Amino acid sequence: MTMNQPAGSSDIERAVASSLREHWRLFLSEGIALVLLGAAAIILPAVATLAFTLVIGWLFLIAGGIGLVTTFWMRNAPGFWWSLVSAAIALAAGIILILWPINGTLSLTLVLIAFFAVEGIATLFYAFEHRAQLSGRWIWMLASGIVDLILAGIIFSGLPETATWALGLLIGINLVFGGTAMIGMALAARHPA
Repeated sequence: MTMNQPAGSSDIERAVASSLREHWRLFLSEGIALVLLGAAAIILPAVATLAFTLVIGWLFLIAGGIGLVTTFWMRNAPGFWWSLVSAAIALAAGIILILWPINGTLSLTLVLIAFFAVEGIATLFYAFEHRAQLSGRWIWMLASGIVDLILAGIIFSGLPETATWALGLLIGINLVFGGTAMIGMALAARHPA
């Protein structure tokens, strides 16, 4: 009886590089879209902050509603009361963010700080992992990760005054750098070394 052995790391690297080459146009399109959305958010940061807060509010509201329905649907399952509490909290958070979005920006700004910090670290690891397949263009992802960490520091140092405009502006900057990184990766994947 023969055992299936996992593919070698060189096989996996070739598969990843091949996939990137095949889909470079999708990466390029995503990068361009991110740059355009980022530019709009930078130009109108207060509008982008308000829009972000409302989107998060609707996500909480929808998630809470779905959670409430599924909790009552499976009311005999273990953890019913905890599921009910979780759904109610999501509903309440959604309603509050939708009805009073400006008040919710400070809380969301704190969440954004955590997001940029975690995304920055993950992007750094992503860049290092792709260093071998993407010749010199992996540096774009490295730069994107560093910028995310810098953005987290900027937001935190300016609280609470920066909460009204920082979300929109910093999301815009993040989108521009992320989009630029995607464009750089797509172009590198198009013409492998």
